[in-house]
Amino acid sequence: MPRTFWVETLGCPKNQVDSDKLAGTMLADGLLPAAAPEGADLVVVNSCAFIEEARQESVDTVLDLAERKPASAELVVTGCLAERYGPELAAALPEVDAVAGFGVPVTLGPTRQRGESPVPAFDLLNLPRPAPAAPWAYVKVAEGCDRACGFCAIPSFRGRQRSRSIPSILAEVEGLAAGGVREVVLVAQDLASFGRDGGRGDRRIVPLVQAVARRVDRVRLLYLYPSDLTDELIAAICATGVPYFDLSLQHASRPLLRRMRRWGDGDRFLRCIDDIRRRSPEAAFRSNFIVGYPGETEDDHDRLLSFVAAADLDWCGFFAYSEEQGTYATRLDGRVDASLVQERLTELGQLQDGITARRRDALIGSVVEVLVDAPGVARSHREAPEIDGIVSVPRDLPVGELATVTITGAAGPDLEATGEARQ
Repeated sequence: MPRTFWVETLGCPKNQVDSDKLAGTMLADGLLPAAAPEGADLVVVNSCAFIEEARQESVDTVLDLAERKPASAELVVTGCLAERYGPELAAALPEVDAVAGFGVPVTLGPTRQRGESPVPAFDLLNLPRPAPAAPWAYVKVAEGCDRACGFCAIPSFRGRQRSRSIPSILAEVEGLAAGGVREVVLVAQDLASFGRDGGRGDRRIVPLVQAVARRVDRVRLLYLYPSDLTDELIAAICATGVPYFDLSLQHASRPLLRRMRRWGDGDRFLRCIDDIRRRSPEAAFRSNFIVGYPGETEDDHDRLLSFVAAADLDWCGFFAYSEEQGTYATRLDGRVDASLVQERLTELGQLQDGITARRRDALIGSVVEVLVDAPGVARSHREAPEIDGIVSVPRDLPVGELATVTITGAAGPDLEATGEARQ
């Protein structure tokens, strides 16, 4: 009888792509997906290690699955936590049969002996993936990062940037499109620098976006560094019909950004956002900001508050600074008290909640095109999957179809609409 597997995915969209390809590998090797971890012969946790909160969630998930899985099933931890803390994690979690990153020699399938690591020994970037279950899909175009942001440990365990070839990406996109995918979401640690590691030092993100846009109805880009948001890239994004800009800003205070080893400041960011809105008034914006980075003063915080109010972004995430072993920030003075960090997070969150609600309310009465993701659930160009709000639509609209709908109501981040399928 074929062995069964269950993959639990934590963390960012890039991890979801890795899980999809890991599942594809196991399917090709003869394993079958289980309906739940309680019925699996092999349980894999694709972990996250970006910040302390994510690491704790990964460990808690491992312990939970250790109790839920059958006694005979094997439990494997892979992904970022395994790559960053492999030996320490194995010693700390005796419940786990194997801790392995995506570069450990393995044998998959029924002939594998207990104790061998059931994780693939290759870079997952160019592996096939199973048929899509939704009309959208993440496509990871590169792995690793060449930047040295003061707070980030990703380059230490994911390595330097490694971009895929455009033909390999397009082959994956075409396969997804053939399976019903109508929106492709391009992801990478440093998406706008795609291709820079190819020898000539030139970025190739614009021709990639243009090529993908010829193959699917929608192209969305996640995680763009503002210093790499060129006129050509802005024009390419707007031309896809999905003017959605997920900008990695992190703060608005110039002095603090320099301590973060980051480019820019609030004034530059505002000029960039205003320029995009002049080109595309329907553009939507998302960003994330770190609160409590070492040395953050009241003046820095006030600058961030002023920026958030002025930028009028659709979506924002605010995260407490997490001290990461081996990063530049651990050597900085000026630690911010945890209670003060929480106060600042609350103030920023309340400000942005009001902005998001107002921007959603302003859409009532407008006519928009949405992609139906599931019965009664859709998204316009303003909502990235799994991250932003949704548009509630009539349940009889076919999944996978584009529909023209009228927005009739708003509730926080979500919208309500009526309409009919267009194609």
